[in-house]
Amino acid sequence: MRKFNELTGIVTPIDRANIDTDMIIPKQFLKSIKRTGFGQNLFDELRYLDEGEADQSCEGRPLNTDFELNQARYAGSNILISRQNFGCGSSREHAPWALEDYGFRCVIASSFADIFFNNCFKNGLLPIVLSEDTIEQLFQEVFANEGYQLEIDLAAQTVTTPSKQSFSFEVDKFRKHCLLNGLDEIGVTLEDADAIETYEEKRRAQAPWLFDAIPAVQKPSV
Repeated sequence: MRKFNELTGIVTPIDRANIDTDMIIPKQFLKSIKRTGFGQNLFDELRYLDEGEADQSCEGRPLNTDFELNQARYAGSNILISRQNFGCGSSREHAPWALEDYGFRCVIASSFADIFFNNCFKNGLLPIVLSEDTIEQLFQEVFANEGYQLEIDLAAQTVTTPSKQSFSFEVDKFRKHCLLNGLDEIGVTLEDADAIETYEEKRRAQAPWLFDAIPAVQKPSV
C-alpha cells in the first residue's frame, strides 16, 4: 500500500449527497478482484452518455461534458470533495479501488458510510470528515477559482486552503500510523515477523509433529 504523508492537489467537486458505491463503480464492472483497472469506469453512469460494459474500452465512448471528471479544469485532480453520506450502499471494496486507480488519494465530505470509510484506509485512500459549513465554503472556493488546490498534511491532521486557512480533522491513531507507513493489515502483521518467528521456533521445538507441513515465517524483503 502506498504511504500517505502530505498531499497537494487540484480539487474536484461533486456536489451531491448520498453518493452510493454503485454510482462510484457500477455493478457490471465488479468481475475482477484485482485492485487496478477500475479508474476508467469511475462514476461510469455520470461520466458517459452510453451504458458501459465490463471489458469494454472507454476510448471513443460519448462523454457527458457537464460531469466534472470530463472538464479540463479538474484534469489531474487527486482530491475529491462531496456532500454527506458519501459511499453509502453496498460494501464493495471496488469503490475505493476505483477512486484510487483514477488518481484520487483523498476524499473530503461531511460524513461517510461506515464500511466505505473503513475500506478507504485499507487501500491507501484518506477520507476526511469536515463540517457541512466548511464543506460549503470549499465548494464555493473551488467553483470560483480554476485550478483550486488544497494541502493535506496527515501528520498534522490539517487541510489548508490557498489563502492559508487551515482546518483540522480527526483520524484514528492506528489508521493514521498505517497510512503514514503504507501498511495494510498484512503489513501490520509482518511488523511482528520476528516475534512470530520466535514463537513458531519455540512451538516447533515443543511439538514438532504439528509443524512438519508448515514452512517457517517469511520475513518481508527490505
